[in-house]
Amino acid sequence: MTDLRILISGGGTGGHLFPAIAIGEALQQRDPRINIHYMGSTFGIEAEVLPVRGLPHTLVPIRGIQRSFSFKSLTQNVKLPMRYMKSIGITQSLFHQFAPHIVVGTGGYASAIPLKVAVREQIPILLQEQNSYPGITTRWYASKAKTVCIAFEEAKKYLNRDCDLTGNPIRKGIQNGDRLKAFSTFNLNPEKRTVFLFGGSQGSAALNKVMNKAVEILSKKEIQVLWQTGHWQYQEYRHHDSDMVRVLPFIDHMAEAYALADIIISRAGALTLSEITLCGKPSILVPFPAAAGDHQMKNAQSLIHENAAVMIEESALSATELSHMVMKLFQKKGALQTMATHSTSLGKPDATESIVNHILALANPNV
Repeated sequence: MTDLRILISGGGTGGHLFPAIAIGEALQQRDPRINIHYMGSTFGIEAEVLPVRGLPHTLVPIRGIQRSFSFKSLTQNVKLPMRYMKSIGITQSLFHQFAPHIVVGTGGYASAIPLKVAVREQIPILLQEQNSYPGITTRWYASKAKTVCIAFEEAKKYLNRDCDLTGNPIRKGIQNGDRLKAFSTFNLNPEKRTVFLFGGSQGSAALNKVMNKAVEILSKKEIQVLWQTGHWQYQEYRHHDSDMVRVLPFIDHMAEAYALADIIISRAGALTLSEITLCGKPSILVPFPAAAGDHQMKNAQSLIHENAAVMIEESALSATELSHMVMKLFQKKGALQTMATHSTSLGKPDATESIVNHILALANPNV
């Protein structure tokens, strides 16, 4: 494997980028001599993350079609053919210099061009799909990929090919939080029932708005709340911080946050659900209604079908509804334990290693 070269393409959002990084890190942990190069877009989150982490990368000036009806969106779409041609040129140049043995695509518009070039040059490709409803790049290239790794069984019916249900590659050690240490870290009471609400790293305006009122109802019932607001809305809600409520803009110690939670309240992003199930936690899910292809709703339904979670649609979300659902789960004998057991059964602790095994098998067919 000394001179093995692997190109990993994906980005636009953290949901596509962080699985790419997790795969790359696991490959180099397996063998530090493996040469990893990342590809993404100048318009995606990878343009900030990859340089800060010092990871070898190439960015191309491609972005997705802007679907809103505005002059700005129209202008951006007019530029798309020129950006596409420029991106193809940059990608071909990289392929000739780097000469990858395999190309891994983790989704997003940033991964489509490297996959296209790989197929044309007969370089094997592997796809890693995070969501229960596959993204457009996965749907386009699934038939051309040597292997497709999926995180939800439901994804198979949209791809019309054999797939391997590996799960999603997620941050290492997320399931190893120490519960007692967690209560100390967040200065909460280990004797009290606790819910953990977060809307992703940026926070969720809808969840924050509802928790603004629900927190008073829950506190009266002696239910603690760990609440990640996101940096943008922290100042608006920080006044709720108290002995019963811990309000934070961002949580670095997510393993501990999961460890102390009896119930998690969150959106239904694919990576979030993979972390929740790996930690074996019951959850109340509020899918983001504007997610592409309504994939968050489909993600949530996959957990609900297995009795690992319950759901409130955003259109029905209110402080009263959320509080009542939390209290109902605490009051119904055995409900949380049953959900936790089913959640655990859906977790995929070996997801990253399974994906790495597939990649190495394709890149080294004679090994």
